[in-house]
Amino acid sequence: MNRISVVIITKNEEENLSRCLDSVRWADEIIVVDSKSTDRTLEIAEQYGAKIFRPEWRGFGPAKQEGVRRAGGDWILSIDADEVVAPELAQEIKAVTLTDDGIIGYYMPRRTQFLGRWINHCGWYPGWVLRLFRKDSGDFDDALVHEKVIVKGNTARLKHDLLHYSFPTIDVYLEKQWEYAELGAQQAFRGGRRSGALAVVVRPLASFVKHYVLKRGFLDGIEGFLISALAAYYVMVKYAKLRNLAQQSKPMALEETNTDADN
Repeated sequence: MNRISVVIITKNEEENLSRCLDSVRWADEIIVVDSKSTDRTLEIAEQYGAKIFRPEWRGFGPAKQEGVRRAGGDWILSIDADEVVAPELAQEIKAVTLTDDGIIGYYMPRRTQFLGRWINHCGWYPGWVLRLFRKDSGDFDDALVHEKVIVKGNTARLKHDLLHYSFPTIDVYLEKQWEYAELGAQQAFRGGRRSGALAVVVRPLASFVKHYVLKRGFLDGIEGFLISALAAYYVMVKYAKLRNLAQQSKPMALEETNTDADN
């Protein structure tokens, strides 16, 4: 019989973790990769019998890679601490992992809640995410943020939603997006990307139009407007930080050039 390992990364998730772990009690194994939690996160994980690991933090991708490496199951189900596997999705996961049809990865639709409202537009839903895959045929990339699963083989889609209780307040949203903007800028800079003043102005406007108009965010009411506006803010911060990183690197490069000339 194929065994299923659930992999979760955490940092101060005491408000979400019990709800998450309740939804995956049926799994054969729960792996928690923690990043210096100072609240009751580890205590809660222990109550559910999770295997806990606390490696040095090197980004979201490497943290999830660690969880996959530590897992003993044939299949990996990767979820976040603020996500819930609904009973219908759990039954679907159990069923597909028992088949031998050559599919090694499954995307699932993710429905996200924002300020207490389930969002149906803004490009957020169905928000397909690849979260179920065979351990011997897939793993996460090493991205600092917005990590992805890379699989070698055929994939398919599940029908039932993964529920995402991500943003109960504006403060939570802003805190997460600020962290993502910082990591996103660092990742883009390391990849050789640069940002000028024009990108700081134009890209946020394009982001708002994309979410609010093209992705029909206006159908989600005031929450749709807030999501679109805050997405634009995130893009502005990310590209401003990327531009700042480039500016900070110039004096260093100039200093190195002058030093070589003196030698």
